[in-house]
Amino acid sequence: MLKKGADIERATGKLGVLIPGMGAVATTFVAGTLAVQKGQGKPIGSLTQMGTIRLGKRTDKRVPSIKEFVPLYDLHDLVFGGWDIFNDDMYAAAVNAGVLEKPLLDAVKSELQEIKPMSAVFDQYYVKRLNGSHVKKASSKMDLAELLRQDIQSFRSDHDLSRAVMVWCGSTEVFIEPNPVHDNLQAFEAGLKNNDPAISPSMIYAYAALSEKVPFANGAPNLTVDIPAMVELSQQNNVPISGKDFKTGQTLMKTILAPGFKSRLLGVSGWFSTNILGNRDGEVLDDPESFKSKEVSKLGALEYILQPQLYPDLYKDFYHKVRINYYPPRGDNKEGWDNIDIVGWLGYPMQVKVDFLCRDSILAAPLVLDLALFMDLAARAGMHGIQEWLSFYFKSPMVAEGLYPEHDLFIQLKKLKNTLRHLMGENLITHLGLEYYE
Repeated sequence: MLKKGADIERATGKLGVLIPGMGAVATTFVAGTLAVQKGQGKPIGSLTQMGTIRLGKRTDKRVPSIKEFVPLYDLHDLVFGGWDIFNDDMYAAAVNAGVLEKPLLDAVKSELQEIKPMSAVFDQYYVKRLNGSHVKKASSKMDLAELLRQDIQSFRSDHDLSRAVMVWCGSTEVFIEPNPVHDNLQAFEAGLKNNDPAISPSMIYAYAALSEKVPFANGAPNLTVDIPAMVELSQQNNVPISGKDFKTGQTLMKTILAPGFKSRLLGVSGWFSTNILGNRDGEVLDDPESFKSKEVSKLGALEYILQPQLYPDLYKDFYHKVRINYYPPRGDNKEGWDNIDIVGWLGYPMQVKVDFLCRDSILAAPLVLDLALFMDLAARAGMHGIQEWLSFYFKSPMVAEGLYPEHDLFIQLKKLKNTLRHLMGENLITHLGLEYYE
């Protein structure tokens, strides 16, 4: 159990941020962080960089910034690296992704060009719409894991790193059901040696990271670290894990709106969501098997927030449909439409319609930054296994076996901030407030 006022190792030296999948999200995160370092922009959307935290009573007026309150690595102390199935350096990859404007990229061009991807672990069976040539070859999945471990060791040594974290920014893999090979670490390692098809590339990355005591956060809906074998390895090696699937566009809006409807006891009879997206993620999700992984991740939030079993008059049998359509002209600028049929006083119907013209990678980049910094903080604080306090960042948060996940964005934020207070020996805030009126 984590003690109040935990002994946290200092953030000294350099922190390596390792990223499997150096596409639109990764290049937007890295280029953006470098731009912030140079004063070319602000880290908008990043809780670690722009957020504050209240301490004590409201009358105490103690509201430091989060980065002043907890010992996080400074942005200037981050070192970036990763893997990709294409061998473009990060500048070329960022230009190809087309998210950030070229003048901004040119301001950090030399730094981006120095970041060249290591060859990736990839199998087209798991991501059918992509085919790259910058790929590792080995006779077994265990051998591939060993190659990744060597990459991690070399990266740490070459850059003289004190610590490292890994954040999955790769593509959505085909839907995989939990399998006996995932049940424990012994079965999983045997599966790696026997090339078990239920072990995907993302799992191989996670296994390599955790074996090297590198915290792992999963930004995709893949079945990756949310299996007993990975939880066992993370606990055995005292390494934090978290996931899954960055909460960015449409699901972000759902976890903002649905708690509002529920708090006012407004019924929901139906919620129809559709998207158009033209980047590499959209191309991958055009494959039905990959879309299945995303669909499961996106459908879960409303069920847990609205709790129809507790509020049958309001939410029983509500209809929920999600669609994603690949539309190349839109590029990274996703458009998400939601039609929400709600029910008010005496059963009178009303509608809410949302048209969110968002930028997927712009919304995801600050999440990568926060997860890298917070996962490292957790490791230095001696936290290991599932980091439920980071549910704030995920569509489908990991929780201990037997628990349901908390999807309400506002409860997730309270959980996150109270965890930081607990780590630093401060009193938790319940928002009861009776002491002001006694």
